[in-house]
Amino acid sequence: MRLATSSEINKAPTTMENIMKTKLISMVVACATAVLSASSVSAQDTGSFVLDRIKERGVINVGHRESSIPFSYIGPDGSPIGYSLDLCMEIIDQIKETVEVSDLEVNYVPVTGQTRIPLMANGTIDLECGSTTNNLTRSQQVDYLAVTFITGTKLAVRADAGINEIEDMAGMTIAVAQGTTNERAVNRVSEEASLGLRVMSVKDMSQGWLALETGRADAFATDSVLLFGLRSKAKSPNDFEVVGRFLSYDPYGIMVPRNDSTFRLIGNTVLANLMRSGEAQEIYNKWFAPGPTNINMPLSDTLSTAFEIQALPE
Repeated sequence: MRLATSSEINKAPTTMENIMKTKLISMVVACATAVLSASSVSAQDTGSFVLDRIKERGVINVGHRESSIPFSYIGPDGSPIGYSLDLCMEIIDQIKETVEVSDLEVNYVPVTGQTRIPLMANGTIDLECGSTTNNLTRSQQVDYLAVTFITGTKLAVRADAGINEIEDMAGMTIAVAQGTTNERAVNRVSEEASLGLRVMSVKDMSQGWLALETGRADAFATDSVLLFGLRSKAKSPNDFEVVGRFLSYDPYGIMVPRNDSTFRLIGNTVLANLMRSGEAQEIYNKWFAPGPTNINMPLSDTLSTAFEIQALPE
């Protein structure tokens, strides 16, 4: 074995130092590049995947119902209108300001009881402005903003049908919209009371009301406020009644994508401000006082309390 000469020994540290210096410089450059890259992303990133895709598209996709009077339905000019949509437009104004896209396009996407949650979960829609109940099961797939209405399942029947409660319908046919809390409530009561109801599944509110009007169903079950809205638009409103106790508790909320707290905060901040200022009640009165929908439903004590509780301070 040959021993290293003194000159070789003296050169070794220099060579090792160079290697270490080279590695250190590479690490510093790599870190600096990473920091610069992160800074560049953060400058563009809003902290919200929903806001980012809205900004990138220049479009916000709004889910709406076509016959959920007075929350979300097609108006005389063929455009979506209603209480929920008015609240959503206030939120959209704030979104425009946040993403700095003043000419943000609003694309309306019709949804049904069956399609609204899948379309929200897969990113097709960014807001759902309709008549959707906030419950724990659905919260496994989507998120909700503050409660904007409180109702429950009741029955619409013909005035001469002699039906006052669901128990009077043993063996009869009842129409319910697929994928709704109303469907679950009717099935539960029918099973518990052994009513043997023939449940007719329909696509949406208009189909359910048509089934009642044409006699194919003895009753149509959905949220009471929607039944009053449908009754107000019927050819002969006095031929129909909304009857029975509440079969379910249905607090409505504007639906948003799950796991985006930044986006959800924008919506809840707007709603809290509206509730605190009294504008939320003004929007409510526009749609529930006698007017475009002929629904005379003053703000309930329960919903008034909900507005007060949710009017969080800034």
